[in-house]
Amino acid sequence: MNKHRWSALSLATLIVAAAGCGGGGTSATPGKADLAAPKEKSGTLTMVTKFANPEYAPYFEKVVAEYKKANPKVDIKLEQVGDQAYKDKIRVLSASRDLPDIYFSWAGDFANKFVRAGLAADLTSVIGPSTQWGSTFAPAALKAFEYGGKNYGMPLDLDGKYLAYNKAVFDKAGVTVPASFEDLLTACDKLKATGVQPIAFGNQYGWAAIHYITQLNAYDVPAKTLTSDYTPATGAFTDPGYVTALKQFSDLVGRCGTKDANGLSHETAQAQFLSGKAGMHYLESVEFEAVDKAKPPLDWSFFRLPAPSGAAGDPSALTGAPDGFLVNAQSKNAGLAVDFLKFMTSQQNAAALTKDLGWLSPVKGSASTANANKQLTDALADMDKAGNFAIWLDTITHAEVASAYLSGVEGMLSGSKSPEQVMTGVREAAAKAKKEVG
Repeated sequence: MNKHRWSALSLATLIVAAAGCGGGGTSATPGKADLAAPKEKSGTLTMVTKFANPEYAPYFEKVVAEYKKANPKVDIKLEQVGDQAYKDKIRVLSASRDLPDIYFSWAGDFANKFVRAGLAADLTSVIGPSTQWGSTFAPAALKAFEYGGKNYGMPLDLDGKYLAYNKAVFDKAGVTVPASFEDLLTACDKLKATGVQPIAFGNQYGWAAIHYITQLNAYDVPAKTLTSDYTPATGAFTDPGYVTALKQFSDLVGRCGTKDANGLSHETAQAQFLSGKAGMHYLESVEFEAVDKAKPPLDWSFFRLPAPSGAAGDPSALTGAPDGFLVNAQSKNAGLAVDFLKFMTSQQNAAALTKDLGWLSPVKGSASTANANKQLTDALADMDKAGNFAIWLDTITHAEVASAYLSGVEGMLSGSKSPEQVMTGVREAAAKAKKEVG
């Protein structure tokens, strides 16, 4: 089950209250909290996650129980809700000035909104790359929750986007792993000639297409330009690479993708791949476990969406990002919250995350052949080679921009918009975002 269900339309309705919000008490300076480990670990922590699914929830319940067992004077009130329920809940908690001590966050502008409002504690002194705790994480994972040169989030997992492929289907069509985007299109033609769907693709909720655009933008737009445009205060989106990326995506869907993808869910497309009716499926590394459990078993592997020849951007970028947790800047138990998060990301608990959930942890040395399948360990090795994470376009950008991209690309898939028209809408949204952030 894919755990990346974020929609920019939800972010557009997120209400981030002014500094001063927080159920854990008040702090003198917004964004500043007392992070020192308490001499006596006691008190109550509140924590909200979006991992209520029965395959995920027990892991977090176990970590909480083990911490409480080791620290009997600490009570942790853990609340776990689903994706959509979390978006609704965090909006309400923000508006009512009652954020928990620890709360889940996606990387990108979702987290940055809390930072800008002074609601996320500055964790640089405890988790910055030069600290003991920070040095235990993969640098790219820490950077995903960096804002203004400071660290505000604790990365929980590592998640990269890959094209999984069925080896038997490839062999039958005489297809090898493509080295370039152009080779991928040619491979799709060969697969289609054998009567199989080249790439199973469902875009019912919009984000599936946006993941492709995230990667193609990283390939087609210079990195500095991309960073500037994804920052609400400076976004312009005038580089021609954005239109190029959309045109490449249109070619990909036309030659490789599923017809009427806007009416098909990601899960339905995945089932098509798992049943051997499609050669490839673009999925996250957190979904590898679902492929491993396919009945009958699949002989499969994966590769990155390959870069177009002569692309102007970063060919080493990889779409993906860690999920993570923020600490309420107004919490009177911020130090205790940090201590619990350190416990959650110990070597033991990080290794259990991989073994129990099939997720890669950003904690160095936490994945091995003892707790992960070959595809996961291969993915971890590949992530180590990535120049940087191209964070999901619908979370790294401002809500206005993300919404324009979502609706625009859906319109492009339905034939009602051209790539140029999509970018006109994105530029208009960027101008609104610029005014909003001042």
